[in-house]
Amino acid sequence: YTCKSPKLFFCRLLEEAYIMKDPFTPDKDKFLVAGSHCSLCSRPVCVGTDCSLFYFKSFCLPCVKENLKAFPLEIQEDMDKRMPQQK
Repeated sequence: YTCKSPKLFFCRLLEEAYIMKDPFTPDKDKFLVAGSHCSLCSRPVCVGTDCSLFYFKSFCLPCVKENLKAFPLEIQEDMDKRMPQQK
């Protein structure tokens, strides 16, 4: 998906996403990506690290945990560090 603004700002999102105008800046052309859908189960996810993982696509944490061995070692190690912090 592609975004264009009058100031020739250009970005390409790798997947459908929930976006909104950035309320923290006066620049009207800035936006935030708030979330997307899990590429495995289609569950809506936010971009927070306690909600999802982005690795070329978004994944909800339950799907990441269920399919952890399918991810590269670096992602597996990152998830091992995150898991004790989660509820």
